[in-house]
Amino acid sequence: MPHPISALGAGHTIISLIPLIAGVYSFARYRKIDNTVPAGKIYLIGLVLAVLTSFGLSSSGGFNVGHALGILALLATGGALYVPRVSFLGRLRPYLSQFGLTFSFFLLMVPGINETLTRLPVAHPLATGPDSPMVRGALAAWTILFVVGFALQSWWTRTQHRRTGPA
Repeated sequence: MPHPISALGAGHTIISLIPLIAGVYSFARYRKIDNTVPAGKIYLIGLVLAVLTSFGLSSSGGFNVGHALGILALLATGGALYVPRVSFLGRLRPYLSQFGLTFSFFLLMVPGINETLTRLPVAHPLATGPDSPMVRGALAAWTILFVVGFALQSWWTRTQHRRTGPA
């Protein structure tokens, strides 16, 4: 087994499935992560727990890119939750708020993609590290999916606001 997983690593992996599942469910059900519904609240709690448990992990022995992405995801989420209260942003508020939550989901998956591809299948992982063509290709596809997905979310938000008027 090339990269054995510690007990904390296994716990972190299980905890990290919470925002993954809640986020995917939210996107499928609501077309966004909505922090006012149970799935959105579960996503937020899972996000915080996943980021916090990641700080006990490091293949390099210290602060790494995964930790930085976790902090950035928390900052994006905090901004997303704060933006609706900033009146001078006007009609941009729902778009900026949704961008922050969608971006946090995107960021959480970046280390997840790398870790999954470099650890599975256990006997012969698909990739050797973050510089592997498999990881780079998967991350490029993930980035394209994020950009297209956010464009669709923005379009959907705009059509909703046209029907119901601004919130």
